[in-house]
Amino acid sequence: MARKKNKNLITGKRTAGVLMHITSLPGEYGIGTLGKEAEKFADFAKEAGFSYWQILPLVQTGLGNSPYQSVYTASGNPMMIDPEKLVAQGLLREEELAAYKMPQDGSVHFDELEARKTELLRKAFVRFDTEQASFKEFSSGDFLDYAYFMALREKSGGKPFWEWERRYKRHDAETLKEFYAKNADEVNFWLFVQYEFFREWKEIKAYANGLGIKIIGDIPLYVAYDSVDVWKNPQLFKLNKNLSCKKVAGVPPDYFSSTGQLWGNPVYDWKVHAADGYAWWTERIRQAFAIYDVVRIDHFRGFDRYYEIDAGAETAIGGRWRKGPGAALFAAVKEKLGELAFIAEDLGTLDEGVYRLMRKTGYPGMKVLQFAFDGNPGNPYLPANIAENSVCYTGTHDNDTLVGFIEGMGEAEHSNLLRILKPLLKEAGIEAETDTSEHIAEGMAELALSCRAGLCVLPVQDLLKLGSDARMNVPSVAAGNWRFRLKEEMPSALAVKIREKLKVYKRV
Repeated sequence: MARKKNKNLITGKRTAGVLMHITSLPGEYGIGTLGKEAEKFADFAKEAGFSYWQILPLVQTGLGNSPYQSVYTASGNPMMIDPEKLVAQGLLREEELAAYKMPQDGSVHFDELEARKTELLRKAFVRFDTEQASFKEFSSGDFLDYAYFMALREKSGGKPFWEWERRYKRHDAETLKEFYAKNADEVNFWLFVQYEFFREWKEIKAYANGLGIKIIGDIPLYVAYDSVDVWKNPQLFKLNKNLSCKKVAGVPPDYFSSTGQLWGNPVYDWKVHAADGYAWWTERIRQAFAIYDVVRIDHFRGFDRYYEIDAGAETAIGGRWRKGPGAALFAAVKEKLGELAFIAEDLGTLDEGVYRLMRKTGYPGMKVLQFAFDGNPGNPYLPANIAENSVCYTGTHDNDTLVGFIEGMGEAEHSNLLRILKPLLKEAGIEAETDTSEHIAEGMAELALSCRAGLCVLPVQDLLKLGSDARMNVPSVAAGNWRFRLKEEMPSALAVKIREKLKVYKRV
């Protein structure tokens, strides 16, 4: 049975996109922001001929600074708020910004950043008018519980919600109203940072859309344990009566890790979700499409079967596979929200159940070129085996950069790569040198563009042919991730070169 096309994404027109998270933009304030650098990157994407700009989750990050561990799945990251836009609104003075500038050395310095940026935002909040109608409307919406959660966390000295005072451990509307009466300023501060974040994000998205560029966003399958999502809805997760986790999420040993990946997120109680027609998931997806044009669903295979591990286990080796909601969840979402443009991250340990779910939904899956070189002619990541209803990547945020991937090989692996790659390049009519890692990487990127996938997405690190020091994330490694930043804006000459390549492969 052939896959159905998702008409909202793959229309028969070949397109290309660039993968670049907001935090990785250059700038003077320690992290990429929703300011002029974001507009300049959108200009670069337009000049290069890209139709899509893919980002990682925009959420406020949590454990390990990961955008896949957030305090609230619908939140925006306050660290991305642009200080210069706060000056333009009269909330900060130009001379106040000097104290908050940080080195532009190609890295996000998270530890230093959070304290300094929060101080800056609190200074802006003092001058913010909380009586304006747009803020009052915003404050009565989705983010009020987030603001309560953050204010309670501050009050507790940063403790997780299950260690708060007994009356606050469980979400109770009347108790929270009493809390607000005594802590209105703190609650309103956290409402302000979300209000400002989404005001700025809407400007950037509108700017990119105005250039003809669609934004691909990202929904992680799981939520963080210490989050608004679990605090407000503990019945949706496999928790004990005392709110401790029974089971946690992860994946078994695979390409990335010999002991598997122990993520630690609480797993869903899918029977409870099914009983109310997947209302929580429907709302989560509605919120995502309010800010993105296309949504990539991370760890899609977990909707067919998911891997759960006993809470307290040291590795993921002893976990078990359990049945997920399958197509029923997506049918419920479609019934309530209509046809939506999804990309299914169908990487990892796959079986016939996942393939069946992919066929039922018709969503395009992901093909990663770095996985293509094991010598198996049936390898699904080889260009010849990539279907049109797919999104091809040279690598994702979890992979090394192409140059790092090549340079990290031993002599035998390197020889094997060239043995497989050279005939593929010749077959595709690609004239590429293979004498250096940079030349090989350039040829591999062009090979990705040449394949049949309707959409090809190239990470910005591979456009610039950067090494392993520019890698975004190493799965199963808790520290040192998500730090990559550009030191300067993307060169116009590169945009011209990319556009010419996209023309060759009819992607612009």
